[in-house]
Amino acid sequence: MLIYVKLVLTAVFWGGTFIAGRAIAGSVEPFSAAFLRFAIASILLVLLTLRAEGRLPALQRNQVLPLILAGMSGVFLYNALFFKGLTLVTAGRASLIIAMNPVFITLAAALVFKDRLNWIKSTGIVLSVLGAAVVISKGDPRGLFSGGLGFGEVLILGCVFSWVAFSLLGKTLVKGLSPLASVSYSSAIGTAGLFIPACMEGMIRDMAGYTLVDWASIFYLGVFATVVGFVWYYEGIQAIGPSKAGQFINFVPISALLLAFLILGEAITFSLLLGALLVISGVTMTNSGLGRR
Repeated sequence: MLIYVKLVLTAVFWGGTFIAGRAIAGSVEPFSAAFLRFAIASILLVLLTLRAEGRLPALQRNQVLPLILAGMSGVFLYNALFFKGLTLVTAGRASLIIAMNPVFITLAAALVFKDRLNWIKSTGIVLSVLGAAVVISKGDPRGLFSGGLGFGEVLILGCVFSWVAFSLLGKTLVKGLSPLASVSYSSAIGTAGLFIPACMEGMIRDMAGYTLVDWASIFYLGVFATVVGFVWYYEGIQAIGPSKAGQFINFVPISALLLAFLILGEAITFSLLLGALLVISGVTMTNSGLGRR
C-alpha cells in the first residue's frame, strides 16, 4: 500500500513542476533551469546514497551502459525534446501526448519483459488515458487533435519514447542497484550532458540576476520533483513493475490543475472531476489482480 501512496505523491510533485516552471518562465532559460535542477538533485542524491549505503556502489561492467542510457534518456534527452517542443506546440497538446506514456510503457514492457496484458489491464489503460485527455482538453479531447501532427508534436512524442526507455532501463538497473543509487548515477550522467547547452544559453552570466522565486522554483524542481519523485518512481518500478508504476503518470495533469487551483486560483471544472474519476478507475483496474489467467 505504501508504494502506491508514494507513486500518487510522485505524480503530485511532478504536477507541481508546471507551477514551478511557470514561475521561472521568461527569467531562466530552459537548459539552464534543467541543468540547475539536476545539479542540485545529483548532489543530494549522492549524499543520500552515501548515508543510506555507506558508499557509492561499485558498478559492474554490464551496468555502465544502461546507466548512461538512463541518464541520457530520462534526464538529458527528455528535457531537450520537452523544452524545444513547447516552443512549437501548446502545453495542452504536449500534455496529452505525454499522457500516452503509460500506454507505451505497458506495450513496451509486454514486448521486452513479456508482461501479460489482459482485458482488465487494457481497459484500465484506456480509461486512464481518456481521463487525462478529458482533463487536459477541458472536456473536448477531439479538439486537441484538430491541428494535425507537426514537428513540435513529433518532438514531444520523442519525450514519451525517452521516458519509456528510462522506465524500462529502471527495471533492469534496480536488479543490481538500489533505486536510490540508480537514480543518483543516471541523474549525474544526465546533468553532465546538460552542462554545455546550459552554458551556451548564458547560464553562468545570468545566475546573478535570478530572483528568490526563481531559486525557490529551481530547488523545488531539484528536491521534490527529481530527488523524491525519481527515487519513489524507481521504487515503484522495483515493487510493481514499469507497466503498473507508469499508470500513475496519468495523475500528473490532474495534480497540476489541482495545484493551479490551490496556488493560482484557477477554477476546478466538471471535466477535471470527470477526468479524475476516469484516471483513478483506470489505475485501479490496471493494478488489480482481476482478469489474470
